[in-house]
Amino acid sequence: MSRKLLDKYQQRYAAETGDNQPASGALRIALVYPNTYNQAMANLGFQSVYRLFNANPDCSCERFFLPDRDDLLEHQKSGFPLVSLETATPLSEFDLIALSISFENDYLHLPLIFELGQVPLFAAQRGATDPLVLFGGVCAFLNPEPLAEIADIVAVGEAEPILPQLIPALKSLLESQDRTLAGLSDLPGIYLPGQSEIEYDGAGCISRISSAPVLRCYLEQLDDSASRSFVMNREIEFGDMALTEVMRGCSRGCRFCAAGYVYLPARERSLENLLPQVDAGLCQRERIGLVGSAVADHTQIVQLQQEIMARGGEVSVSSLRLDALTAEEAEQLQAAGLKTVAIAPEAGSQRMRDLINKNLDEAQILHAVQLLADAGLMNIKLYFLIGLPGESDADIAAILTLAEQVRMIWREAGRARGSLGTLTLSVNPFTPKPFTPFQWAGMEGAKSLKKKIRTLQSGVSRLPNTELISESIRSSVLQALLARADRRIGRLLPEIAAGGNLGQILRRNDLSLDFYVTRERAEDEIFPWEVISQGSSRSYLWQEYRKGLDAQLTPRCFAGCKRCGIC
Repeated sequence: MSRKLLDKYQQRYAAETGDNQPASGALRIALVYPNTYNQAMANLGFQSVYRLFNANPDCSCERFFLPDRDDLLEHQKSGFPLVSLETATPLSEFDLIALSISFENDYLHLPLIFELGQVPLFAAQRGATDPLVLFGGVCAFLNPEPLAEIADIVAVGEAEPILPQLIPALKSLLESQDRTLAGLSDLPGIYLPGQSEIEYDGAGCISRISSAPVLRCYLEQLDDSASRSFVMNREIEFGDMALTEVMRGCSRGCRFCAAGYVYLPARERSLENLLPQVDAGLCQRERIGLVGSAVADHTQIVQLQQEIMARGGEVSVSSLRLDALTAEEAEQLQAAGLKTVAIAPEAGSQRMRDLINKNLDEAQILHAVQLLADAGLMNIKLYFLIGLPGESDADIAAILTLAEQVRMIWREAGRARGSLGTLTLSVNPFTPKPFTPFQWAGMEGAKSLKKKIRTLQSGVSRLPNTELISESIRSSVLQALLARADRRIGRLLPEIAAGGNLGQILRRNDLSLDFYVTRERAEDEIFPWEVISQGSSRSYLWQEYRKGLDAQLTPRCFAGCKRCGIC
């Protein structure tokens, strides 16, 4: 037994504050986030699911995380199994393992977690005494197929409408002698990958899916369920603030953005619903972090910020609405103590911004930057994508041109206040995602992307007080592979997680990296993720893809809009 690990778990649990403690119940659920504690507890979805499970008297839910480097070494040295944070119970002793996964690259942590937990990774290797495995989180309703041979059950959609029906069904199932899952197939939002057969043609493309697609479930009225930091610890990411979800989805229709499509329709919480959550957060922290795909689009965002500050709190927002930013909003951000503001032009040239349907022009971007600079905000971060379909060298040069224009505005404001801030360019490769118009597009090759990064790094090196950060190309390629994978790639997760050359790993298994990552898809190709449905029309997404390639704009969603089919 590792006393060192047990002491660390007890100290971490003791440091938490919140209104969510594990209940005593019949259904023992291990909620697993395949990353570290610090990252997991900054995820509102994970926290909300933890609360929803434990709010049900039939459940007792405890948390598991990826051990950090030091803890992993201790596990391997002592042979101590992975145990829960709450009661130090081994993973293998739970009835259900619920995987909450938000990022594709976290799939690679699953082989280690299951090994440390002493539970077989693949469903076919598990027996009647092993836990069932439930796969949830946004990755589950983007593309569940990479984990199709690991998960017994997939929750397709948001937890609030799914769990109230799933929990009693699971309880009945686990209390019976027959653990046949077929009875779960009638529940809304439940996909059983073991009951879906996939057939392939000679080229390796899917020719047939035996099961009908499972429709994603979503919470129609966000006011029906709170989503905030129920458990807090100052050592976690964003530990200095209480997070509150203000809305889900985004009406703007950026063609590359998975969150903008799979969380449709865009929904917001009322001010009357948010203020009690804010008050609860201010009891624990001085700063409130407002979370959502398009926080600045909330119809009462200014009033909400004013109410927070009137209560003596500070505000942090996850996104800004550049085309409608006012001087008053910018001053509110500065008054709230914000040191760095992030904005997302996404592309330097107007052609590329139109291609992705950003609906922003250069004048709007620079006007917003001027307002933020005049308000006295110190540092600015600009988010850009590279490798978009049809991108040219001129489009890359336009990123540097726009960055220089922003820097000049920021420099003049800094001179006026006697303090120069930092401009940061966050540049990352475009990765095509399921259920977006760009799901048909291929990712640009690694060699070309590396050349573009070098060009930008060279240009930025000549700009004072400016820096460039970028995700590694290998990590981006891996993300694209896992986002677009079928169950054949899922079988290789242990091998891929062990490291090595991705192309070689796939070739050894008669697969191709180009097949999954860089090739453009045909209009009628069946995608692995079409075992589920978001409710959006395939023909609408294809139309948006073609419009994007022609750099044609589409207006944002509006009341009564029925274009995509979800509403």
